Amino acid sequence: MKKILSNSYLNIFFVLTLSLFTEELIFRIISDSHVFTFGTVRILVETIIISSLLTFIINLFKHSIAKKIAMGIIIFAGAFYTCFQLGFNSFIGVFASLNASSQLDEVSDYVKDFFSSFKPLYFLTVIPFVLFIIGLFVFRKHKVEKCKIWKTAVATLVIEVLGVSFYAASILVPGLQNKLQLISNKDLFLTASNPAITVDQYGTFGFLFLDLKAYLFPTELEIDASGEVISRDEDLLTADSRVINDIFWKQVISEETNPALKEIDTYLINQNITDTNDMTGIFKDKNAIFILGESVNDIFYEYPEYYPNFAKMLEHSYFYENNYSPRNSCATLNNEFSGMTSLYSIVNTCTASTYKENVYPYSLFNLYNNAGYVTFSAHDYTEAYYPRPTIHSNMGSGEYYNVQKLGISYSNEYKNWANDDEFFESVLKIIDSKTTSGEHFMSWLTTVSSHQPYGYDSIQGNRYYDMTEGTGFPTDVRRYMSKLKIVDNALGILLDGLEERGILEDTVIVFYGDHYPYGISKDNLNKVLSYDTNEDMNAEQVPFIIYNPSINGEKKQEYTTYVNVLPTLANMFGLDYDPRYYVGEDLFSDDYQSIVVFADGSWKNEIAYYNASKNDIKYYTEKTYTSDEIAEINKKVQSKISYSNKIVKNNYFNDLNNKITAKKDVYDELSKIMCLNIDIDNYLKENDVTE
Repeated sequence: MKKILSNSYLNIFFVLTLSLFTEELIFRIISDSHVFTFGTVRILVETIIISSLLTFIINLFKHSIAKKIAMGIIIFAGAFYTCFQLGFNSFIGVFASLNASSQLDEVSDYVKDFFSSFKPLYFLTVIPFVLFIIGLFVFRKHKVEKCKIWKTAVATLVIEVLGVSFYAASILVPGLQNKLQLISNKDLFLTASNPAITVDQYGTFGFLFLDLKAYLFPTELEIDASGEVISRDEDLLTADSRVINDIFWKQVISEETNPALKEIDTYLINQNITDTNDMTGIFKDKNAIFILGESVNDIFYEYPEYYPNFAKMLEHSYFYENNYSPRNSCATLNNEFSGMTSLYSIVNTCTASTYKENVYPYSLFNLYNNAGYVTFSAHDYTEAYYPRPTIHSNMGSGEYYNVQKLGISYSNEYKNWANDDEFFESVLKIIDSKTTSGEHFMSWLTTVSSHQPYGYDSIQGNRYYDMTEGTGFPTDVRRYMSKLKIVDNALGILLDGLEERGILEDTVIVFYGDHYPYGISKDNLNKVLSYDTNEDMNAEQVPFIIYNPSINGEKKQEYTTYVNVLPTLANMFGLDYDPRYYVGEDLFSDDYQSIVVFADGSWKNEIAYYNASKNDIKYYTEKTYTSDEIAEINKKVQSKISYSNKIVKNNYFNDLNNKITAKKDVYDELSKIMCLNIDIDNYLKENDVTE
């Protein structure tokens, strides 16, 4: 030890390695990750590699003070980064990534709520830095021998060669891999496509470098797909089969020269086409209102005495008790996007904003547009955070109304939002103006009143604060419940308004919450909810109902999430749609597989909860899965996530629709020609139409 402390190179190398690795261990313990795993060994080797390089650079400094300052900065930066990631993951539900950095300016208002949500435990990551500072005073008179540059270079080279060799082996050698892991360590190294698993296998510092590499040099995750189109077995068709003509799509695939698009084509066309069922078309020709409830969680239905209008709706709804809205970056917009497209958003990316120019011909809006509905969408806030006018237009919304266009009062002050009751009054006026001749309408409404903050006073947070007087509920929860009351009032206004207009019976209302109420600790939520939000992603539970006065209230036990909204309602409304275009499924289909997929690829159903970042599975019943069954579920989950990402990144559906439409137009023209007895060969030559 004395020799280590007296040698400049060994001194710095030892201190950096010990400090950075300790920060990683503290992170893993606090985040409840496994410590005694091969991943931890890989992280130790990674820390040695990083520390060796940093040590060589620091030893180039001539003055010992400069070396100490450099060491202090590195150790403090490591402590700050690990602490920040702990807080970010707790607050948002995912790890911070450079791919979501474009939203930093837009969410600067959240900073106070973000840092106030930090648990004191997170600051334990600063222990190595504190010990370093103490060590400077304890060993301030200790003499350190300078090392010659060539010696430090040789030492560094040896450490790097040995370290990198072991590191590469830990990634590539089959026997060192977990076969149940959702994404292989090799793919994680190349893409960092799943931050949670990347952090678990490579540590926070490893993720930092891999995330930077993926940001600067993006690499697509490769997923095996069949290279050919598998024809549907005609012998299996029944009276309930949903028959779709693939002739034009198959022509597109046969002529496709772009490998990425052809891969998506092949994957999608080979997916299952769900049959029709007893719920097909039960809402045909009814109006549709989709409501995304800002930060609305299960408190909304667990306390009917405070929220009578939602309770009234439950009496005439299909109510999914096991519905989840998994958090990710830009959760409101991303979960709105997933509800409209039935695609997964790209993890740690503000997907809808980043790809705002994408066009979605098969979105929820366009399905209703094609059925002759009048469509519109609205949100009672500005475009300060998200470019909804562009996004909704490209989704097919006939018209988008922001808070100014709605003509209601609002504040630019972060803590005070518009009132949803005023919002829904304006919506009723829009319905009046757009349905003067009895047209059917479809609308998407995203609320705002129940948005954070809850940790300090606000107009909405105080408005019904006294409602929960004497309950003993935490203050922030009471402010949140006050805001939820405004949402409930808005629902009452909507129901009464539709009934006054004589169209309530002919209107279906779909309501789901967008995400966990940020800014409220899970411990405080546990004081008012009937379940433990710290367990198995339970914090992500939110209400999901399909309401119409003709429905006899029915509780559904299937595990579900927002990606199932589109195909379920498309089937119930009898809309013309292709089930293969969506990662979600019709909840009433005989083929529906009850499951919720979370942002990190974890999944949950009535049988088990699989934690993808830890490769753990927890069972709820006596039934268990074999290793092969878990691997098969993981493969299906990862395929859906990966192809959703590919679809978005390639603006795939816009391309597919344009190509199919062009072929249909040619077919229609040729059909007319044949009917008119025109010389086809001459027509093809004059119009340069290829066979």
